Amino acid sequence: MGKGSNTNPKRTKQCFSWDEVRQRNGLSGSDKWIVVDGEVYDVTRWSKKHPGGSRVISHYAGQDATEPFEAFHAKPDFVGKYMKAFHLGTVNPSEYQHKEIVQDVRQLKQLALKMGLFEPSVFFFTCIIGHILALEVAAWLVQYYYGFSLTTFFITVALMTIAQAQGGWVQHDFGHLSVFKSTRMNHMLHFFTMSVMKGASSKWWNHLHYQHHAKPNVIGKDPDVRQEKLFVLGETMPVQVAESGKSSMPYNHQAKYFPFLGPPLLFPVYFQFTLFQYMWTRKEWTDFVCVIVFYARFAVTYGPLIGLLRTLLIYEAVRVCESVWFTWVAQSNHLPMEIDKDTERPWLELQLAATCNIEKSMFNDWFTGHLNFQIEHHIFPTMPRHNLFRIAPYVKSLCEKHGLPYTVKTMSEGFLDILKSLHLSGQIWFEAYYGHLVEEKEQE
Repeated sequence: MGKGSNTNPKRTKQCFSWDEVRQRNGLSGSDKWIVVDGEVYDVTRWSKKHPGGSRVISHYAGQDATEPFEAFHAKPDFVGKYMKAFHLGTVNPSEYQHKEIVQDVRQLKQLALKMGLFEPSVFFFTCIIGHILALEVAAWLVQYYYGFSLTTFFITVALMTIAQAQGGWVQHDFGHLSVFKSTRMNHMLHFFTMSVMKGASSKWWNHLHYQHHAKPNVIGKDPDVRQEKLFVLGETMPVQVAESGKSSMPYNHQAKYFPFLGPPLLFPVYFQFTLFQYMWTRKEWTDFVCVIVFYARFAVTYGPLIGLLRTLLIYEAVRVCESVWFTWVAQSNHLPMEIDKDTERPWLELQLAATCNIEKSMFNDWFTGHLNFQIEHHIFPTMPRHNLFRIAPYVKSLCEKHGLPYTVKTMSEGFLDILKSLHLSGQIWFEAYYGHLVEEKEQE
């Protein structure tokens, strides 16, 4: 967290009940208070200055934000110094006690620190970035030496798709501050990889992705499950949409149309629209200019060789292929899991309910950017991805201790479960929607 305050520093510190804190949840125009380690902070105005975005911190208004605060910040003690300006007081000690599961996660993080699992490997990330750049150069050389043909088109698209997909995983590393010890260096390289290498905004990504990590699969808080215009997810959302009378799709067929409307269109359509909408409405002109630089770089690199129309064709084909790659990988970890309203679960319970792993292999590690260890990544988002497999046995043991399911699937099972989950949710909607219509007619 950074500097900012909307409170009087001379205000007398008070002791608050949990009921008083919960009333400041940001709803209906109320203030936004959060609790970190028993201390109460008023982030009503300062949330707009929050480096991770206003919404991610607002999702914990009226709640205990200790665990996400410690998980997101590589140096929580350092960050805590800046929070004194909007410190109000404490929660009544008789009402505030950490559960055993919270203490166990803290102890596991301390063990991970002692094992050096938060130490990034310079060699690993150098190899990752090196192979991305090599792929981009190879894609250009194919067009330079052999010209445009159906064969070279597919080869170039394949090479560029791999480069862009792998670039997506590495920008994710920078975005989670897991490559350098310096937060500033991570932010700088995140900005570079997102804007210049991928043609997107790092702030836009932070705005969406940090919300997802803070409240994964929570309806109304995780933007990744805000899909009711096309899909209904889980068991709660289908009923809500059916009863609202605002059903916009034949959701009972969503498992059939998902492969055609979801994966291929996420990047080239939805992400492009929300990206430019975000930069325009929030006046992120630096990001906007750098995104334009990406498009100019692509046009200048390929345009003189094959013409702008063919360049555009390659670009759009790459975006569609990358979108398919990303969507199936990302959704296999989350979409088949529990999707429900916010119930203020402890961090470990929250992440395990919304997340599953894909089994480890050299290919799976590379293909998913090590996000096949999604459980470990969600519990420790700042841990370098090459160390996630080392903490996995300890996480699994902790889950067994607390009776939490630790789900690991093959990649094919993960992909198939996406369709199974969509089919089940579609059937729930169908029964709720048409059952609701029957009830209305009977009442008439």
